[in-house]
Amino acid sequence: MTKPPTRKPLLQHGDKPVRSRPRKPRDPTQPNLPLDPMPARIEPCLALLKSKPPKGDEWVFEIKWDGYRLAVHIEASSVRILTRGGHDWTHRFPAIKQAAMWLPVGTAILDGEAVVLDEQGRPDFGLLQQSLGGRGGNKSSSDAILFAFDLLYFDGHDLTRMDLSERRHILEDLMEGAAGAIRLSEEIDADGDQLLASACEHGLEGIIAKRRDAPYRSGRLGDWVKIKCIQSDSFFIVGYETSMAASGHIGALLLAARKDGDLVYVGNVGTGFKESEAWNLRGTMDKLKTRKPPVVHKGRPKDVIWLQPTLIAEIEYRAWTEDGKLRHAAYKGLREVQDNAAVYELE
Repeated sequence: MTKPPTRKPLLQHGDKPVRSRPRKPRDPTQPNLPLDPMPARIEPCLALLKSKPPKGDEWVFEIKWDGYRLAVHIEASSVRILTRGGHDWTHRFPAIKQAAMWLPVGTAILDGEAVVLDEQGRPDFGLLQQSLGGRGGNKSSSDAILFAFDLLYFDGHDLTRMDLSERRHILEDLMEGAAGAIRLSEEIDADGDQLLASACEHGLEGIIAKRRDAPYRSGRLGDWVKIKCIQSDSFFIVGYETSMAASGHIGALLLAARKDGDLVYVGNVGTGFKESEAWNLRGTMDKLKTRKPPVVHKGRPKDVIWLQPTLIAEIEYRAWTEDGKLRHAAYKGLREVQDNAAVYELE
């Protein structure tokens, strides 16, 4: 499905490649070009959710990876791996750290997504969570792979002001021949609608569209767009219904989204739990019990246990009902606090 990038020489006149002028000795009276200081952290560029792929030659496409967004800072004598929220998780991804040390570069900042692949080679968020020991766990994952899709700093130079196409050219050269736990997230030369259909057919989460000529801008400004096969978003767990017949005695989780600074009940989810995961989740939830319901819930069943709105769950769903509830929802796992996951905002 992917097509490896092709490299063509820069052309000048009559299809002749551009050649640099002969080097001249540097004038010792002229100062060296200044280097850009390496930033301690760069706020990530975030993708805006759209229902359809954008049209036009100014857009390029990639697979949407289902994992944890990471920035890998390669420095002269060390490697730092930061989460989207800026927390240092270097110790949790030893294989990615080792692969970063092998890259042929002095200093760099890679932007990418850490995933764990299932037996079919598809990213699986639940497997990634398990490899890290679940929410609040402190295990290190040797199974995680970083798919690098951008290069923000390279050998003393800030690349964020460059166009995406220029940044990708340098990234592809850096990643050529790379092996191990860091791989290149390939750009795919295809029609957006056809690529989305193929991604959905193969059980992937969706695709990302990016503007070729855009610099790297932090925030959700529309330079990057995500189109999903199946909706997947983050919601607060505000309670659970008990069931003696279910794993962990969790019949269903009650979920909430944000709206104008308040929490709004958006339905429940009763599928997607693995047995061991359910019991761990139950133990975590029972530490957060509260008597006061954090949301308005009409017709409250007697077997509902209310919780402080602290836990954030990643939920997969098909659509919304007319009364604002999730349809065909399934539990995927808990988001880490350090991941800085954004809880779904209702318009």
